[in-house]
Amino acid sequence: MINRFTGLATAGRSLVSGPAARFGAQRITLRSVFTTAQHAFTIFGVTAIVILAVLWARPDLAHMLTKSLAPQESAMPAPVAAASTVTAPPLHELMEAPAITAAADSGKPLSADDEKALMGTRKQQQWVTDWLSKRYRVANDAANMLVSTAYMTAREIKIDPLLILAVMAIESGLNPFAESPMGAQGLMQVMSKVHHDKFQEMGGVQAALNPVANIRVGSLILKDYVKRGGSVEAGLKYYVGAAAFETDDGYGSRVLAEWKRLKQVSAGKKVPTFTRPPAPAPAPVTVTASREAQPVESASTEKTEAEQLAGL
Repeated sequence: MINRFTGLATAGRSLVSGPAARFGAQRITLRSVFTTAQHAFTIFGVTAIVILAVLWARPDLAHMLTKSLAPQESAMPAPVAAASTVTAPPLHELMEAPAITAAADSGKPLSADDEKALMGTRKQQQWVTDWLSKRYRVANDAANMLVSTAYMTAREIKIDPLLILAVMAIESGLNPFAESPMGAQGLMQVMSKVHHDKFQEMGGVQAALNPVANIRVGSLILKDYVKRGGSVEAGLKYYVGAAAFETDDGYGSRVLAEWKRLKQVSAGKKVPTFTRPPAPAPAPVTVTASREAQPVESASTEKTEAEQLAGL
């Protein structure tokens, strides 16, 4: 009898001690997990502090890291001349001379033919505006002001407006506040200190960042250089400051390529707003006798285009 009670007591103690032991083991396991997690978070925190301290002490490493993580913009056009942004004056100061077409500014009643021709010109300007706005990521209203100013100036001084726009595009990417390390300013990268006399009637050299003044002065300089050089190619070489050198590093070719694209756009053709960089020039080949007449035709075509560009 005594043995039965002893066995029951032993069995009862085992039933009670079994869950308690398991519960204690579970508490030990959870405590170890929390301890491990706490240690891991501590390590991560210390590592983050060390990385931030290194980046703060080495800004060049931070810049390289930011540049490597930044998304690449594949749709941007080819880089243009080096230019840095300067502080922009208030917008209303830049719009003191609104751009209007010469025909609309005359104040005279237009005939049906003149109105039709004017509407055609406005349509062409709109095509050019839309294309430049997309290609150089400029607001459409701003691009419209620049295009209409170029056309107005071109009519006044008798030079192709698309040549003016091509120079603007290559020089500054249509950034009216661009400034090169050499001091060239504005849309057409005019050296205001060199051509300060041309800005006198427009308020002085501070007007170099006024889009209307910059386009006018740059166009006058461009036409003067075209006359002096005797061709558009020579004029562009003067304009970029490479007249004394054997080559202009492809500046003239880039301007004329942009002019040809603008000419196609103004004719209503679909022209891609992104152009791939030109392929490397092929190795020179020997011209056979059967192709000797081809360069004469090409030279004649280039001469016709040059005369058309100069508007002379």
